Amino acid sequence: MPNRAQKPDRRRRGNTFVEAGLILVPFMALVLGITEYSLAIFVRTTMQHAVREGVRYAVTYQKMSGLCQDASIKEVVRRNAMGFLKPADVAANVFVRYYRPDTFALSTENKPGNLVEISVENYQWRWIAPLWRSATPMTIVTRSLDRMEGLPGGATGPPCR
Repeated sequence: MPNRAQKPDRRRRGNTFVEAGLILVPFMALVLGITEYSLAIFVRTTMQHAVREGVRYAVTYQKMSGLCQDASIKEVVRRNAMGFLKPADVAANVFVRYYRPDTFALSTENKPGNLVEISVENYQWRWIAPLWRSATPMTIVTRSLDRMEGLPGGATGPPCR
């Protein structure tokens, strides 16, 4: 009579693979779902950081060589977006607005004392694997606002917009 403890049954070995599959498939779906939502939150946080850096740049009236102030601000936002904003995205989704501090009305001037708002609006983040939700992309909107400082020493007026 053979000793069953020494030789495993073939059916038991097959059950191991079935059980592993039943555990691994939901586990991997859970891990990938957490990863995907985490990545979406990371993209939104990166955009928020980018617009904050754009405002910090704007309030000091700096501008890059060959660009006016608004174009320089948008370039700072693009550089701080860690590659998520392409040049076409900057043109369509990054906005620079100035407001009067007394009425909060939209202004056309970037003069000292005005408020500057930098925003990334309607940026579409596509899900990696839209398995259990629709294929509709997540829309990201971030804004940052601050008051413009005084003009740098020796400046006669604000730089071109």
